[in-house]
Amino acid sequence: MSQLEELIAVWLPRQRWFSGKGIPIQQIRVENFHTLASAGPDGPDLHLLVVRSGQRGRSSRYQVLLGSRAPRSLPPDLARAAIGVCPVSGKRQRVIYDAACDGDLTGMLLERFASPGGNGQVRFRTLPGERIRTGAAGRMLTGEQSNTSLVFGEDYVLKTFRRLWPGPNPDLELNCALSGSPYVARPCGWIEADLPGYAAPTTLAMLQTYIPGAMDGWVLATTNVWALLEGTGPERQSAFTEEAALLGRTTAEVHRSLAKALPTDVLSPTAVAELADAMVERLAMASAEVPELADYAHLVMEAYADFSQVDEPLPIQRIHGDYHLGQVIRTGAGGWVLLDFEGEPTVPVRERQRLSSPLRDVAGMLRSFDYAAGYLLVDHPSDPGLEWAARSWARHNREAFCRGYADGGGADPEKHLAVLRAFEFDKAVYEVLYEARNRPNWLRVPLESIATAVSVPPAAR
Repeated sequence: MSQLEELIAVWLPRQRWFSGKGIPIQQIRVENFHTLASAGPDGPDLHLLVVRSGQRGRSSRYQVLLGSRAPRSLPPDLARAAIGVCPVSGKRQRVIYDAACDGDLTGMLLERFASPGGNGQVRFRTLPGERIRTGAAGRMLTGEQSNTSLVFGEDYVLKTFRRLWPGPNPDLELNCALSGSPYVARPCGWIEADLPGYAAPTTLAMLQTYIPGAMDGWVLATTNVWALLEGTGPERQSAFTEEAALLGRTTAEVHRSLAKALPTDVLSPTAVAELADAMVERLAMASAEVPELADYAHLVMEAYADFSQVDEPLPIQRIHGDYHLGQVIRTGAGGWVLLDFEGEPTVPVRERQRLSSPLRDVAGMLRSFDYAAGYLLVDHPSDPGLEWAARSWARHNREAFCRGYADGGGADPEKHLAVLRAFEFDKAVYEVLYEARNRPNWLRVPLESIATAVSVPPAAR
């Protein structure tokens, strides 16, 4: 292992987007090393690395944007981003650091889009007729993200995909299919690379128009819940119910556009039964790991049994795949905009590209309304009044979203309760595992949702 690889092996597990937390790294290898820009002997230099991490017999690839400078030229404000000191790209001792924190280097990255192309292993692409405005430095967005997003002024946002899978990323694929829709940020370009052993190029990053002044859906929802719990008045709840209905209509419009632009199919009753069997397997695995879930497993199984007996073909298409309030933003005048169509980033791209029922996205958003209400009760576990108000908020907004979805031309959730209920439970089981592994103090949120839901139809909760 080289000195560079040793430093990355220490730094990598501390990153929010590293998916193998808590598991010792047994091997680190830099598979690809590309210098994208250089500013002279002292730097700064911008490097793009593809790093393979081996853990417990499995390996994952990650993209690392690396900056390097002569030790004496590192600005004080970049000290927090430092990874270590080692020789880099034929130069003697250099300070290496996270390039996403360096405005000089992110500005160089944007400039590469102004002259796209190249036939090397890393290529910058833009959509036909797109002229990229340069001159801005990238500002890194904070928050819980599985990738790294850089905002350039009020023009662009560059989303760099950290966990890499071979082939085109669904986020780029679906955004291009929806290009021209008012419900997505317009794609402008992307970065692609050839990974060892794969013929198809892999998407490294996607450049989109930035929508300034928009409000994150999760923040908007939880702020509304807090106002309700503080007794500000029922009119606030009514206002957000209107937003939930609009979001439902918007979601249906996006699903319809995806169905027009990309392939569709139907699942036979036999295939539906096989899908239900897979849900049962996930439930058994989760119940073995989280004993609290086992108390409700038999009731969840009843919902899966109902799903397995659906005797009508189930329409399937390309969907969002990881749909929740954190994946939508509310603009000042244009309504809701959907983000992050890549699906669950820990799942291989080939699986994320499979067709699925759009009701799976609906179920994801309904679970998110429950989360917005439930997570605010984590610090108030013994207040029946607050719990009733929060659950009431979730129920009203779930109902409004379902009505909006049907009004927007989507499948009416009220007429497909067995399907929707199974997808909701499947998502909640996933959440139980996630919280148990990553945020144990949040475990009560999905568990209480399951406990409440086992005897109540989805849209009626």
